[in-house]
Amino acid sequence: MRSRRGAAIALVAGGGAVTTMLVGLVTNAVSAQSHWPSWLGWLQSRPWLSFVILGVVAAGLTALLALLDDHRAPGRTPDPRVRPDDGSGPPGAALVLRSLPRDTTAFIDRSAELELLVRSVRASQENDEALPVHVIDGMPGVGKTTFAVHAGHVLSERFPDGQLFVNLNGHTTGRSPVQATEALASLLTAAGVPTQQIPVGDDVSAITEARAAMWRSRLAEKKALLILDNAASYRQFEPLLPGGSGCLVLVTSRKRLAVHEEVVLPVEALPPDHAVDLFVRLSGRPADTLDRDVLEELVRLCGHLPLGVSLLAARLRHHPSWSVEDLRERLVAARDRLGELRAGERAVAATFDLSYRDLAPERQRFFQGLGFYPGTDLDAYVGAALGAVSLAVARQQLDALYDAHLIDEHPGSRYRLHDLLRDYARGLADEGDSMDHVQAVQRVCTYYLAALAVANGHIVRDGAGGPPSPDGASQVEIPAMESRTAALGWLENERPNVLACIREANEFALHDLVIRLAAAMAPFLRQAGPWDQAVGLHRTAAEAARHTGDQRALAGALTELGVVRRFMAAYPEATEALNEAVTQYEAVGDRRGKADALNQVGIVWYLTADNDAGARAQTEALALYRELGDRHGQANSLADLGMVRRQTSRFDASVEAQSEALSIYRELGDRYGEANSLRDLGIVHCLMGEYALASQRQREAFDIYKELDDRVHQAYALNELGVVRRLTGDLDGAREAHTQALEHYSDLGDRFGRANSIRHLGVLDRLSGDAPTAIRVLEEALEAYRDLGSRGGEAASLSELGVARGLVGEQDGAVEAFGQSLEILRELGDRCGEAEVLNHWGALSRMSGDPAAGRGRFEQALGLARDVRCPLETARALEGIGRCDWMVDGPVLAEGPLREAVTVYRRLGVSASVDDIERLLASQAG
Repeated sequence: MRSRRGAAIALVAGGGAVTTMLVGLVTNAVSAQSHWPSWLGWLQSRPWLSFVILGVVAAGLTALLALLDDHRAPGRTPDPRVRPDDGSGPPGAALVLRSLPRDTTAFIDRSAELELLVRSVRASQENDEALPVHVIDGMPGVGKTTFAVHAGHVLSERFPDGQLFVNLNGHTTGRSPVQATEALASLLTAAGVPTQQIPVGDDVSAITEARAAMWRSRLAEKKALLILDNAASYRQFEPLLPGGSGCLVLVTSRKRLAVHEEVVLPVEALPPDHAVDLFVRLSGRPADTLDRDVLEELVRLCGHLPLGVSLLAARLRHHPSWSVEDLRERLVAARDRLGELRAGERAVAATFDLSYRDLAPERQRFFQGLGFYPGTDLDAYVGAALGAVSLAVARQQLDALYDAHLIDEHPGSRYRLHDLLRDYARGLADEGDSMDHVQAVQRVCTYYLAALAVANGHIVRDGAGGPPSPDGASQVEIPAMESRTAALGWLENERPNVLACIREANEFALHDLVIRLAAAMAPFLRQAGPWDQAVGLHRTAAEAARHTGDQRALAGALTELGVVRRFMAAYPEATEALNEAVTQYEAVGDRRGKADALNQVGIVWYLTADNDAGARAQTEALALYRELGDRHGQANSLADLGMVRRQTSRFDASVEAQSEALSIYRELGDRYGEANSLRDLGIVHCLMGEYALASQRQREAFDIYKELDDRVHQAYALNELGVVRRLTGDLDGAREAHTQALEHYSDLGDRFGRANSIRHLGVLDRLSGDAPTAIRVLEEALEAYRDLGSRGGEAASLSELGVARGLVGEQDGAVEAFGQSLEILRELGDRCGEAEVLNHWGALSRMSGDPAAGRGRFEQALGLARDVRCPLETARALEGIGRCDWMVDGPVLAEGPLREAVTVYRRLGVSASVDDIERLLASQAG
């Protein structure tokens, strides 16, 4: 293939030479009509000489072009550049090892380099100075990664907070260099940051900066070791540098990447005697049985590079009948076969060729297949798919290739090729049928589809459908995944490889595989994120569907895109994607798909308080699910319709819908759906003043969430339980519940839930008599709600802020807050919330010496509260009317509404309010 490329370039340049000569001839002929400058006159008088000179120059250029092509390494692409991460194309992910790869026996004495590194680290630590970045550079195959890993093991005890290893794919054939934003997401996950807490968005530059800041903050006080292997450029790894002075970063690269104050550790080829010692140790032969002169020639022939020496020694170890002279002859013959390569390339390529030709034919084919693999590392299951062999055979082949030093082993029985060997394997594969590459990718993608179907069986909710298994899945061997934990572990490990396969399939225009793999990864990415990665994946699937004209697949990709956009609180984008999905499903007559999309867009409208649109969408979805007999879809729509009814204070309708949903979830065994319905029923019962039942429902929901290990929804149940405790006078119990919920939300990165907890704690501060703290806390919650676009949360915070400001004498600020809150609540149709604000405002008016205005607001609140059957606000309004009457007309007119309020408060169990009113009435009687 190299000769063909050289011939092609020579042919193009030769054509250029002919054209140039013809142009010269014509130009000379025309110029005969005029006189050239004197110093060119001799050339004009000899036109054929100009013809010859132009021809010689063009021929020289031809030779130069061919020579430049010949200087490329075998199978190498031009120097990689970090691709612009503009959100286009399928997403990628970095492979991050949470521990160092194992130390290798191939490491040979590099005491000088190691001593320099250890001394540098020791000096910085002893002087309490920031550890500099150490850049390990050198030519391919010289042992940069081996040295970095060995140094990491030597220094690991100095960095007790962990060791991380990241392959940045800077010079990996068939892989794009890892983007900084992708690497940061993987590093943060490996460091224990929940993926929901990792910043996401469409502005790649801003997200990279935000993730880098979080990464620096995470390691600020840590002593950790980070190896960034195979870097393409300083720009690629600079955002990955920790912020703390106690972290050590080792960077390996083929380039010299030092820009600022990095310590550069060049790793060069081994000294001849060290190379011989390494060969002897790995060959398994006694040194005195080997001819030293021949050994020196062997290591010279492979350039004194550890990779080549290791391969040669393995050949001798696997052939006990060979002598070192036999090995030398074979190596020389291999170099002759590679004669068109330059000397430096022949040094390593000859050892590859010798090792490869020593393999049995079926093992050669298996090794070639590894060159087709788009991922970073693989196990025996992937190997079986690549090689179209059984799992047992794949294990044998991988073990044999490892013994032959043709692949490296990583923790967890996983393997990877050195970049040079990957180049070599791909070069061998490229000499065959081009369809072999496509078919290998198809087989691996089919394997991942089958494995993902099993994994999804553990992570998709009971009763909910998951993506189907691919055709022929029963013939595909997949790893055992017997629990949700095992499935999630497998998914996290394979995430970078699956995404790499999707990228490769997309490049081959295997659109059906792109669509199906994206759908199969959707359940995991919904739960695990990062969501910007999911957005990129579903955009790619949508484009693939548009290419094929598959409207159903397009609708599915758009639905998933809309769901993830909702998670990101990007509500306009979510609505746009889901509405288009509804249209596409309608066009192909897919009623179930349309119902799913309607259900999802209805949730978005609920979140943005477009309650009429939300109710219409859920009602239409429910009708479709009932026509189809889809019980799980019915439950989902009923539950979401119940939330819309609650938000518009239609409590009886909410209880009816949510209770029916709860019954179906229990029938289907969907514990997650059951817990959600119980929690929402608890909220409605609380609004209806049924506090004992509300507390019971929240406890039931919390217990199920705990059983499911769902900390996010545990926190939601705790917040609602805290509200019930506050309303029944248990302020300490309420603070405990809200504080615990806040801790969960902060750990998990749930901004909306965190804002809720902060708001509830602000209310408790106000009730405890600390109005200034309440104002500060409630303003923090208000800012968070506004950032999230949560109108309901904004209104609730403004209502409470109005009360707290009134307590410190900020009457104008209080009135402004109440007015803004009422405006939002009236837009939302939340009449119970509106009654609460009017009651607060009425109390402010009364306390400010304007009982008439206060009574008017209390009367408005009473009418609203009675209309929607909100007993707590009914009691508060009656109490407010009574106290206003007491101020204006005395106790006689006030007693009626006050006693009516006592009756409601007593039924609700709000004993503190009962005691306050009875003391007031008793004072008059006394």
